[in-house]
Amino acid sequence: MGKNLSIAIISLLLVLASTNAGQVFDVKSYGAKPNADITQALTKAWKAACAVAGSKVLISAGAYKLGLVTLLGPCKGAIEFNLQGTLQAPSDVASFNGKDGWVIFQHIDGLTMSGGGVFDGKGQLAWEKNDCKKEKNCNTLPINIRFDYVTNSIVQDITSKDSKFFHINLFECKKLQFRHVTITAPADSPNTDGIHIGHSSQISITNANIGTGDDCISISDGNQDVSANQVTYGPGHGISIGSLGKNKNEQPVLGIRVTGATLSNTDNGVRIKTWPSSNSGVASDIHFEDIVMKNVGNPIIIDQNYCPNNQCSNKSPSKVKISNVSFKKIRGTSSTKEAVKLICSKSVPCQQVVLSDIDLAYKGGGGSTTSSCANVMPAVSGKQNPPACTNKL
Repeated sequence: MGKNLSIAIISLLLVLASTNAGQVFDVKSYGAKPNADITQALTKAWKAACAVAGSKVLISAGAYKLGLVTLLGPCKGAIEFNLQGTLQAPSDVASFNGKDGWVIFQHIDGLTMSGGGVFDGKGQLAWEKNDCKKEKNCNTLPINIRFDYVTNSIVQDITSKDSKFFHINLFECKKLQFRHVTITAPADSPNTDGIHIGHSSQISITNANIGTGDDCISISDGNQDVSANQVTYGPGHGISIGSLGKNKNEQPVLGIRVTGATLSNTDNGVRIKTWPSSNSGVASDIHFEDIVMKNVGNPIIIDQNYCPNNQCSNKSPSKVKISNVSFKKIRGTSSTKEAVKLICSKSVPCQQVVLSDIDLAYKGGGGSTTSSCANVMPAVSGKQNPPACTNKL
């Protein structure tokens, strides 16, 4: 009798486990309706799903209004956020009460975001109020999607559109993959960085399409092992490591690889930028390879005198040490006559910089592309168009 009872209890527990596993929490079950605000419904659906391992939050096809929301972990197990519809942010910046995020995912391990849906930041009105070019301490604007302390996760087949500020921001993330992500905003939309990565490791971006009004991908300090492969960029400011050295106690940037990229009509190509009169820092093991430039300004650039809008001091050189950097198999057309620009710090000259198989033609008239160097002696191999600079330190 006891043995049979034990077997019955075990069987019941297995049935309950299989019932909960893969359970779908549809926001419509919590009162969500198309063309209405679903902030409360999504919050309730997430909280219920987070308590069940292997669950899914579902937002089906349709347009939904959504206010600021934080989807908080840790959850009981892996969780899927399946967005098939379009989420629309409030147009009025005042409704965010100075907060710097719209949809925030925090402290989650094993998140999968998918579904083919859209995060529409409704940024047009905010762009008009963006005063960051004039003010150092400009007003805080909300990021479309924030990932804070998210690990072992995948984001795929989603679109971020017209963010008021950065589109996607990573902070203290680890083992996070982006696949088939689309990010789009007009070329004149200020500070709409595509994917901004900070203090994170083992991040990969593959088969994405990123076009914005600022850096398509920006990598700040404290990042290690970041890769971007087979990504299409443009419009925007290209791919940026930095800017580095502005703040005290910045952590090193190590192990960045960009391969198989195509950039079209971007203001810059592949770039490393540090502030003059900076704090100390390190950027090393950074590699750009197999990249096509189509009418791109400044296709290859190291700029250790980066000073946007003249908001910095030029009293002393940058103290960020750049080393082990390679530019290989980079070809196409430049919209600027100077196609290769390696301006390193007099205080800590760049070391182990490689130029290999560079072929960049000037799209304008008046001659061929040129290159310039300061405080660096690049190692050169293969074709060099423009001719590699050989300035002495």
